[in-house]
Amino acid sequence: MELRVAGIVKESVVDGPGFRYVIFAQGCTHCCKGCHNPDTHALDGGYMVDTEGLIEDIKQSRYIDGVTFSGGEPFLQADAFIHIAEKLKEADINIVCYTGYTFEELVEKPDESRLKLLGLVDILIDGPYVEELIDLSLTYRGSRNQRIIDVKSSMKEKRAVLEKLYREVS
Repeated sequence: MELRVAGIVKESVVDGPGFRYVIFAQGCTHCCKGCHNPDTHALDGGYMVDTEGLIEDIKQSRYIDGVTFSGGEPFLQADAFIHIAEKLKEADINIVCYTGYTFEELVEKPDESRLKLLGLVDILIDGPYVEELIDLSLTYRGSRNQRIIDVKSSMKEKRAVLEKLYREVS
């Protein structure tokens, strides 16, 4: 199976907790004003990678704490990311996923592939980037509307449950 990517960063400390391997999906229809990765928007941009080769590269990365799916919009290529996520879960590798969709949009507009991918993710960082809500003090996010969601708890409770380590102090 192939995946269209904008790029891969094998060692990142800014795209989720710990030392992470980051896959930047190519293609995004949200096109948020002020987007941090505007080069990822074109659906036909980037380059194709073989998912099996990518999985092997991740598994051979000795120091990673997990993998982050970023973009672009990973949920536009849900089937390829499902394939990767299933193999990562077999190797007990945690997954963070950035998306311009909200958690509610992903679960309320039934799409089998998107729901399956969501179920394989540990932490979801959801919501479009909103330039007017920029806050550089936020952990792993760019604007105040974005949330860090514990997906397993959220699926169980049928509502967005914020990841306890990153809840904002009011």
